Amino acid sequence: MFQTLSERLQGVFRALRGRGTLKAQDIEQALREIRLALLEADVHFQVVKQLLERVRHRASGQEILRSLTPDQAVLRVVRDEMIEILGGETTPRLSSSVRFPSVVLLVGLQGSGKTTTAAKLALWLNHGGHAPLLVSTDVRRPAAREQLKKLGEQGQLKVHHPEEGRSAQELLRSALTEARSVGHDYLLVDTAGRLHVDEDLMTELCELKEIGSPSETLFVGDAMTGQDAVRSAAEFHARVGLTGIILTKLDGDARGGAALSMAAVSGCPVKFAGTGERLADLAPFHPARMVSRVLGMGDVLTLIERAEETVERGRAEESVRRFRKGDFTLQDYREQLIHLRKLGPLDRVLSLIPGAGALSVDSEAGEREMRRALAILDSMTFEERRLPSIMNGSRRKRIARGSGTAVEDVNRLIKQFTQARKMMKGLSGGGKALQRMARHLHSYR
Repeated sequence: MFQTLSERLQGVFRALRGRGTLKAQDIEQALREIRLALLEADVHFQVVKQLLERVRHRASGQEILRSLTPDQAVLRVVRDEMIEILGGETTPRLSSSVRFPSVVLLVGLQGSGKTTTAAKLALWLNHGGHAPLLVSTDVRRPAAREQLKKLGEQGQLKVHHPEEGRSAQELLRSALTEARSVGHDYLLVDTAGRLHVDEDLMTELCELKEIGSPSETLFVGDAMTGQDAVRSAAEFHARVGLTGIILTKLDGDARGGAALSMAAVSGCPVKFAGTGERLADLAPFHPARMVSRVLGMGDVLTLIERAEETVERGRAEESVRRFRKGDFTLQDYREQLIHLRKLGPLDRVLSLIPGAGALSVDSEAGEREMRRALAILDSMTFEERRLPSIMNGSRRKRIARGSGTAVEDVNRLIKQFTQARKMMKGLSGGGKALQRMARHLHSYR
């Protein structure tokens, strides 16, 4: 997501790099390139116009023109304005109501992913200590309610699923009754997908809003649909009053302009983003982090959070102690590879590291190499992983047969491990510096 836009914008700032000071014509040339990059990324033309006017106004100030690092000065201005479009520095929160339960109404076009997003949001709330209840009021699409029920079973989530023959309004009323009687603090309502020109369905949606008095009315927008989603978000906001946006398919290969445009045109912040097909692949949307990634500035905080989700603290501390002692074995190497795979595809991990996002990485080739390395390591005995020095020729042949690889592959892995171990021994004296860096990073959380 945003790859094309990211590459184009980073090219603009590279062109500014190395110049002593900026001239007015340099800024105009950069703005023309930024305009083309945004339009090619499918950003709405009105949003592009407003963004560039604000950037031009700020970038023409004496502070920018006299800056010794003009590329960084303009980069900062563009970053600030893009963050403002997406909702500002503060991460949007899911609002609750003084009335019980807090109702969250999910609206949008058919096929945008509302049903799956409802289950994802319920799972996210569940992990946060809440007790959500799901209900589908889509009585038109065949098996829509069954789909939500199946997703609920998959995620061990409570779903209100009475017998057939009820209207959308009756389903919402009965769900509210169950939520109040059982003690669910959130009621997530999956509504029928509808076009904003469908008057009957829009009237039904307004009635559902009146019955539920939702604390949140969230537009679920497919980030890959482009300007159609932008126009729909604006119309839904005009008719029912949106409070936020959830972007789906943010892991796709779309140009990404819809994400910027939906927020700007509707005036509503992006609150959540779906990043995959699993129910766990939904996270609060951080405008500052996303913009930093688009502009090639990395996203270290997200990388830290992913690492903390996949690595147990006790095991991580033990790995650090072994690292300092230089006692790093193939068993440790295997565990690190497993943790690295859990962080996601290599190209996405690199995009979170400042300066590394521009590296050309074949993610599929990297995944194949990682699978091959794990197969080799799994074919070793625990003793062989603990003491690599005992592996003679016959052991290496056995490992190669067991992993479906060649002896040369086994030798290459052991060589890579040996080189990594030497590097770690050389860095082991820098433990205090690493500790200081870790404290510095965590101070931003």
